[in-house]
Amino acid sequence: MITTVLALVAGAVVGLALGGLGGGGSVLAVPALIYLLGFSPSAATTASLLIVTATTATALYGHAREGAVAWRTGALFALAGIAPAFAAGTLADHLPQPALTCAFSAIAALAAVRMLRPAPGTPGRTRTHPGAAAGAGAGLGAVTGLLGVGGGFLAVPALTGVLRLPMRRAIGTSLLVITVNSLTALAARTGTADALDWAVVAPFTGAAILGARDGKRLAARLSGPLLRRIFAYVLLAVAAFMLVDAVALRA
Repeated sequence: MITTVLALVAGAVVGLALGGLGGGGSVLAVPALIYLLGFSPSAATTASLLIVTATTATALYGHAREGAVAWRTGALFALAGIAPAFAAGTLADHLPQPALTCAFSAIAALAAVRMLRPAPGTPGRTRTHPGAAAGAGAGLGAVTGLLGVGGGFLAVPALTGVLRLPMRRAIGTSLLVITVNSLTALAARTGTADALDWAVVAPFTGAAILGARDGKRLAARLSGPLLRRIFAYVLLAVAAFMLVDAVALRA
């Protein structure tokens, strides 16, 4: 019963972040699965991909209905990330757990730094730069495949700062990219999902889907910069904890 409650709470927090910020929530999914729910790092990354795929696909539908998805730009990002996501997903199971934990700690810290940076200025006319979109998409796919995170914290700044999308459309478009990358990474891990504890994964996923809907409403009511700062500080604390844990495992 306690495990189910923890899964529901963690899923709701992940969903709130994904729905309200367009990314970052999946960075919390892996440490929650490891430290709260007892998953190994490898199992946690696979479970995270399942949770992220279901949550972002649901959130994407809502954004698409409102016309907040730049499909052409998102398609360039997603196509560029398919091969790296598949390759990294295949590699992930062969890495030692401390190395996987260290890498995840670094990504969580990077996500926090990204969120603490000032938002880019008002975008101008939206233009799709194929080279920039492909490069960012390939890096995003590799991160998703290896660590089981959606990478919206990388996609949203690229979409706003490099490709000049308005924030609202950047969030919706990042959900498209995350969905495709996560599905690809899952395909590379065929068979590993059979060993997951579905009594934990199912309520976690359900709470994340519901949380994403509430996160979208919350973002409309509260200050965006305030939400980002709070979440960034949480991520920094998670990154520090995981780094200490990884060092302890190697000792």
